[in-house]
Amino acid sequence: MLIQSRNDGFVHPVPSEITSRTAYEGRRDMLKLMAGGAAGTVLASWAGREALAQGAGLAKLPGAKSAVAGATTMEKVTDYKDATTYNNFYEFGTDKADPAKNAGTLKTRPWTVEVEGLVKKPGKYGIEDLLKLSAQEERIYRLRCVEGWSMVIPWVGYSLAELIKKVEPQGNAKFIEFVTLADPKTMPFVGSRVLDWPYVEGLRMDEAMHPLTLLTFGMYGEVLPNQSGAPVRIVVPWKYGFKSGKSIVKIRFVEKEPSTAWNKAAANEYGFYSNVNPNVDHPRWSQATERRIGDGSGLFAKRRKTEMFNGYEAQVGQLYAGMDLKKNY
Repeated sequence: MLIQSRNDGFVHPVPSEITSRTAYEGRRDMLKLMAGGAAGTVLASWAGREALAQGAGLAKLPGAKSAVAGATTMEKVTDYKDATTYNNFYEFGTDKADPAKNAGTLKTRPWTVEVEGLVKKPGKYGIEDLLKLSAQEERIYRLRCVEGWSMVIPWVGYSLAELIKKVEPQGNAKFIEFVTLADPKTMPFVGSRVLDWPYVEGLRMDEAMHPLTLLTFGMYGEVLPNQSGAPVRIVVPWKYGFKSGKSIVKIRFVEKEPSTAWNKAAANEYGFYSNVNPNVDHPRWSQATERRIGDGSGLFAKRRKTEMFNGYEAQVGQLYAGMDLKKNY
């Protein structure tokens, strides 16, 4: 239901190195069979599904292969279990395993996202409205986290620009703020002192409008599991993962750069832009290399060189032409 306001260079793996993808390949077969009429299938099955934290039995969310330049990679896809049990989602705990254990309490239906601020068409969008706004695509994106680990995940959604164009930003809207749900009844760590709640992230307007910025509803051909940001999140593949807000309830268009959660918590460590840049170290560690989840752990974990803009420099580098990327980290 829509309630409209009246205020009108990577390394290609050899076959022996590829992570087991039996479950994922099965999902890909399903995508081919269900390429048509996806929204109806999702809406019918989603209404009756259990909000299972680990994702077992989640509704299918097929998407056609994206035609957006840079929206796929030949790198091996991270195993589904690894991708859904090693997460940052501090509303459910600060340990990487906590979200998968605790996020079953999150209620993702009903769900609305309020669009407000400097737009000509503010309003409240039910998750069904957002799903029907544009055709879902599958995009295989790298996800790089500031702690030095990375994954390759097949996300399902569509360019955030589709929603932005629909709500018609005003000329003085320069930034977009994304607000995550903060419900202590269903998110047990909301209220802890680690962050100032609710979790808030933001993008410059041209970053948000870039075709790679994804309004995301699913992964691996299914709706998002709770611990991965259900029922709707942002994915910005050239930035560190904390820039991609999860479980979004508000999208606010503003004139001034918004204060974001991690920037408020530690401004010297987490800048507003947070582009993946191997030449800018975190104050407590180097960002020059990364560990791909699934490539080993501890002392035996493989390290790989971190790519500028997480490997998307050709697509997004022009957004930062002339900027000092060490000052604007």
